[in-house]
Amino acid sequence: MNQYLVLTVISDDRPGVVQKLAKVINDHQGNWLESRMSHLAGKFAGILQVGVAEEHCQALQQALKGLSGDGLQVVVETASPTNSAEHKAFHFSVVGPDRTGIVVEISQAFAERNISVDELETDTSSMPWSGEPMFEATGVIHVPAGVNLNDLHDNLDVIADELAVDIRLETPPAEQ
Repeated sequence: MNQYLVLTVISDDRPGVVQKLAKVINDHQGNWLESRMSHLAGKFAGILQVGVAEEHCQALQQALKGLSGDGLQVVVETASPTNSAEHKAFHFSVVGPDRTGIVVEISQAFAERNISVDELETDTSSMPWSGEPMFEATGVIHVPAGVNLNDLHDNLDVIADELAVDIRLETPPAEQ
């Protein structure tokens, strides 16, 4: 039976970080499943899911922890697949002038309704004409079946007005 591990990794950004991680996983019969990795402020940061047979799981976990000697901080958590049949996926996006509090306001609206944020990607750049800082966020949320979607949309509209941002919530194309 396969075990699932979720890893968070951070190190100084340098060539070979992914290769070292991949080699340890491969050497211990692990299967690299999903990952998100990025360069942030001179650091390499990543999250990934690994599948591994139960008999190799402990050795893989020890080997991953051993990467600290190479300057990689790896946190390993065991996980189990979840059943999302009672949830509906939505894509969301936020665009507007950058300011503090955007993520906290939107995530609070989701958390109050037991909505899980499955993916979140944020970025700042400059607005095309003015050069002012612009904030952008995209992501995927899973909304429980009992959530009143009209109430959620109304709440997001209020937040959008208060923060002077555009918030869109859409059903993914495969589910429309």
